[in-house]
Amino acid sequence: MAKQAVKTKKIKTVVHHKETDGAFFLKLVLYLILSSMWVRIEFDDGTILPLPIGAIVAVFYALHDHFQIDRKIELAIILVAMFISFWLPIGIFISL
Repeated sequence: MAKQAVKTKKIKTVVHHKETDGAFFLKLVLYLILSSMWVRIEFDDGTILPLPIGAIVAVFYALHDHFQIDRKIELAIILVAMFISFWLPIGIFISL
């Protein structure tokens, strides 16, 4: 008599780490401050080139974050802070 192979099911366990409320709030404050940084380059003829360097760095950090549960909220905060800070004198001014 031939022996029958016994199939065993492997159960994958997924470990979800919970992010505390304080850590989430600290990340939102970091995104607000970081995304409000602009580099404005002023040329000799008076034209100004605004570059949202802080928002680019904040989006890069948000996309590579370990806790990706609230990514839509984080990206919305970055976008709103970037547009509000466009009209405020926040960031680095470079005159060429």
